Amino acid sequence: MSLFSALPVRRVEEHPQAPMERGFWPATLAPVQQILDAGLDFSPVTVLVGDNGSGKSTIVEALAAAFGLNPEGGTHAARHETRATESMLVEHLQLVRGAGASKRGVFLRAEKMHGHFSYLEAIGASNLHDKSHGEAFLDFVVARSHISGLWVLDEPESALSFSGCLTLIGLLRELKIQGSQIVLATHSPILAALPEAQLYEIGEWGLRESAYDELGMVQNWSRFLNAPQRYLRHFE
Repeated sequence: MSLFSALPVRRVEEHPQAPMERGFWPATLAPVQQILDAGLDFSPVTVLVGDNGSGKSTIVEALAAAFGLNPEGGTHAARHETRATESMLVEHLQLVRGAGASKRGVFLRAEKMHGHFSYLEAIGASNLHDKSHGEAFLDFVVARSHISGLWVLDEPESALSFSGCLTLIGLLRELKIQGSQIVLATHSPILAALPEAQLYEIGEWGLRESAYDELGMVQNWSRFLNAPQRYLRHFE
């Protein structure tokens, strides 16, 4: 069995028995419409980058939910809900899974992790609120690193420093070596450099595969760091 055929999620596509009306959000987003029309194939490591509102979080949240993970973060075992903010996209998706692949997984959804940490504390599983924001995110990953399967992460850099992002890259590489599949949505040029990742840039054009140096995010950060005053002078 090839590595690709053994992936927990080989492909996501529109469910043939539950088509989504294209005139309503989030099908009005170009990348979501592209997935519904043509599907999207995943690699062992897939990274989605794009601006705010482009649809990358909508896609990875629906992917995690379709796989059976708690939409607010955690694993299949997590059973908590604070305020549902997920789109209805999951109801219209079908996953193509690898034969014999793991059905386990972990979802780190940055904007919901405070609620998930509170849930873990309430059931006596951990006290991540006692940690700094970034330490809690990294400890969350480390504590679940024994789980081999699908790892979905939505903007984990929101809690991480430069060194924290590098630490997360090391953890994700180790998870991949141990057989897990990684799907990451990020604004971070550091996390987008995850080795061996297949990069998709998301925007009004839909999804397009891109090399790291061709990502608009990477080019913008590079220009800013090389000459910050070129941008900051507009606020003087």
